[in-house]
Amino acid sequence: MRTRILSAVVALALATVILVAPPVSAHHRAGPCDADRVAGETIQHFMKRKIGCAVDLFGPVPGGADRAICIANRESGLIPTATSSTGLYLGLYQHSAAAWPDRYAKWTEPSWQLADDALNGRTNAIVAIRMVHATGTWKAAGWPSDGC
Repeated sequence: MRTRILSAVVALALATVILVAPPVSAHHRAGPCDADRVAGETIQHFMKRKIGCAVDLFGPVPGGADRAICIANRESGLIPTATSSTGLYLGLYQHSAAAWPDRYAKWTEPSWQLADDALNGRTNAIVAIRMVHATGTWKAAGWPSDGC
């Protein structure tokens, strides 16, 4: 009898944990703008969401998210892995490959656990938006806003 009661209590406790526990993500990335890509979402739409998040968290920037998206579209077609034909410019905002390590070090925080790769759209967008916010204009940060 005691064994049955103990088994019932254990089963009830286990069921409670299973029913009440929050869903577990397949992976978790700490830091800002860590949203996952939605099934069926184009990479361009996903990058628009990443840019919008970066502007929300680290802006304001001149022209807001609309201009930030326009400039990224002009630079890379909103393709985070875009590389110039010479290899001198990388990613969503076509950062200078030579300047990237210093930009990453200056404009990110280790606790954010961002990829250090300029071809990572999340990191590339956050670095660009923080640079523009700090300098006050797109042009001063290295991106003329022509056409945007």
